Amino acid sequence: MKISNLFATLALLVIACPATAEEYLSGITWSEPKVITPGETDSAPPSDAIVLYGGPEDVAKWNNGENWKTDGNILISGKGMVRSKAEFGDCQFHVEWSAPTPPKGKSQGRGNSGIFMMGRYEIQVLDSYDNETYFDGQAAAIYKQTPPAVNAMRPPGEWNTYDIFWTAPRFDEAGKLASPAYITATHNGVLVLNHFELKGDTPFNRAPQYNAHGPKGPISIQDHGNPVRFRNIWVREYQPAQVESELIEALTAE
Repeated sequence: MKISNLFATLALLVIACPATAEEYLSGITWSEPKVITPGETDSAPPSDAIVLYGGPEDVAKWNNGENWKTDGNILISGKGMVRSKAEFGDCQFHVEWSAPTPPKGKSQGRGNSGIFMMGRYEIQVLDSYDNETYFDGQAAAIYKQTPPAVNAMRPPGEWNTYDIFWTAPRFDEAGKLASPAYITATHNGVLVLNHFELKGDTPFNRAPQYNAHGPKGPISIQDHGNPVRFRNIWVREYQPAQVESELIEALTAE
């Protein structure tokens, strides 16, 4: 091979095989994520879930549960709101619900209930299938704050699913809001709320506001006079990945 051809070949090899870049290291040592077993289906509770209702024996997990009816694995709204005895902060919450059939009433008088995170922040439950009402009061709305992105309601009598990913609000020692609540939610597998920032609680008769409360609260289900059915209610407390140690290097400007 001519010397000129050899140099040309070596040049091509250098271009095609650049020096290997040094691996990036964050300096963080992470704790090993806990191993859990997913549910056998997307709606079944994973191994680390707290089941709030899977059958009649779980009525005891709710304050006022004795005033609601049960039908096997179904909980039927009765007299007064029920509140979970367990309390939660940041969490993943799953519930399946079905509006009464045949449908009766209209607007807010048809299949009305609600899921209250921490007992005070409501995602609406309503029969919104071919039922006109104000948009920030229809199914999957944060009541009086935002409508869902889309109406993913199934017909009365069929089962709807909410999967809610909840970030609790934080308050400082003086009771001042340090960070608001956020919610991401899917309705029947469709993303309807994406990291929505709540403006406060969700009353019917005034503007929302934050009032200081503890880091955890109950999950409540509303009685609005309609026999809405619920099943497969479970919750997972959420904690982000944990850091074991972090190397912080001081950088000095030359």
